[in-house]
Amino acid sequence: MSSSFASPSSLLGTSEDPLAPYGWDEDWEAVFAPYAERGLLPGRVIRVDRGQCDVITRAGTVRADTELVTPHDPMRIVCTGDWAAVDPGGDPRYVRTLLPRRTALVRSTSSKRSDGQVLAANVDHAVIAVSLATEFDLGRLERFVALAWESGAQPLVVLTKADLVPEPATLGHLVDDAETAAPGVQVLPVSSATGEGLDVLSAVLSSGTAVLLGQSGAGKSTLANALIGESVQEVQEIRDSDGKGRHTTTTRDLLPLPWGGALIDTPGLRGVGLWDAGSGVSQAFAEIEALAEECRFHDCAHRTEPGCAVLTAVEDGSLPDRRLESYRKLLRENERLAARTDARLRAEIRRDWKQKQATGRHLAELKRGPLRKP
Repeated sequence: MSSSFASPSSLLGTSEDPLAPYGWDEDWEAVFAPYAERGLLPGRVIRVDRGQCDVITRAGTVRADTELVTPHDPMRIVCTGDWAAVDPGGDPRYVRTLLPRRTALVRSTSSKRSDGQVLAANVDHAVIAVSLATEFDLGRLERFVALAWESGAQPLVVLTKADLVPEPATLGHLVDDAETAAPGVQVLPVSSATGEGLDVLSAVLSSGTAVLLGQSGAGKSTLANALIGESVQEVQEIRDSDGKGRHTTTTRDLLPLPWGGALIDTPGLRGVGLWDAGSGVSQAFAEIEALAEECRFHDCAHRTEPGCAVLTAVEDGSLPDRRLESYRKLLRENERLAARTDARLRAEIRRDWKQKQATGRHLAELKRGPLRKP
């Protein structure tokens, strides 16, 4: 470390600590203590690119090789937002280890594999950007919310390009729809063009680390530039034909915010596959989980069972049928993914399916009477 820097202990918790804007605190300092004794530097990964990464340290930003911490487990690959112990010098300079992650935003890599891909680590807020310039896809929003809840971060839905919805009543209805699809989550309409809502969003994100999520064309890079106060992310126009955008952001970059906190901008996500997200789905559909507690049977599937509180809510209109179907879809997807790596779970799912088929046949026979042989 350069002699121009004060000691870490004297800097910790002060605005003079170069790591403070990136989320360094006393807890991280305590976890890092054994590595400090070895002369390693603490730093946060602000970008990963082809086996190397940029790490912000108290000695400045360094380029480090990730070869020594690249495991076979894709969940432990270095990603933006990780806190790391890096060599104090050398060419090449190496990341020696990663500190345990507090949170991790993980999605399924593809529909044919069971691997998870970590999109960002150690985030406090998951900002889900939804463009009001295109048709509102509530099912996709619910999927993003489940992904966010599972990570351990606090979801926040940001409806971008609010200036394109001039009628207050229409904008109010869209906010209501989003709040229904994301119960317990703050929904904030914003406009990077007019500045609407940016002050509130800035206040929410003023502490901790936020990650921006959403499809291409959702306005994430424009929003990042507006929050940071300068054009640090390239912006491209969306296509007039379908309102979709091209991938402007190609890497995940961690950027300090001027009022405090940090922001990770991510490339647009075409597919948002869930990965071991059972608790995330439960939180995203908290009202259905609460209703299920009132069902007559503890293992109620909410389909044809008598005394089902969930179906009763659908019938009386207090629970949208679309919402229940989305809940079922995400549960099935999460079960299928889990079954790929768990033979016992696969057997249980097959057994449960056979029991449901037998029950269905039995109920059908009771309804129409036993079939008579000719």
